[in-house]
Amino acid sequence: MTAVDSHEKTKGASSAFVTFSLAEETYAIDVLQVQEVLKLTDIAPVPGVPDYILGIINLRGDVVTVIDARRRMMLPERELDDASRIVIIDVDNQNVGILVDSVAEVVQISPDAVDPAPAVGNDQTSRFILGVTSTAEGLTILIDINKLLSDDEWASIREL
Repeated sequence: MTAVDSHEKTKGASSAFVTFSLAEETYAIDVLQVQEVLKLTDIAPVPGVPDYILGIINLRGDVVTVIDARRRMMLPERELDDASRIVIIDVDNQNVGILVDSVAEVVQISPDAVDPAPAVGNDQTSRFILGVTSTAEGLTILIDINKLLSDDEWASIREL
């Protein structure tokens, strides 16, 4: 079998995504970038950081920066509750936590089920939206977690 044959067989293959909610909307990120999902824990504030950085946590001896997904996506703030979760993701071999309202499930999404992202929002928010897929429960917005922050912002997180 040639590389082309192999590619043709996997071209339509679905990918796994972890779904989570923010402000009554459903979002999804590539499951391969998710390291684990944590219940809310104490987050130590770090002075002088951008407002979307909540602080740092100790994860089995490693210091992990936690980003507030609501703030980063310019969504209204809300009280944290028992459903709030920190999703530990891997970005360029660095673990970062993303605070979300809740985590739902892992779903399979076929590439042909993804529509292009609508031209809404501003450049800051639309750059990380990969596309949108429709399910029985409503729309799911696919996020490119690598583009949630700019290269400079990711670099500054590495320095914390």
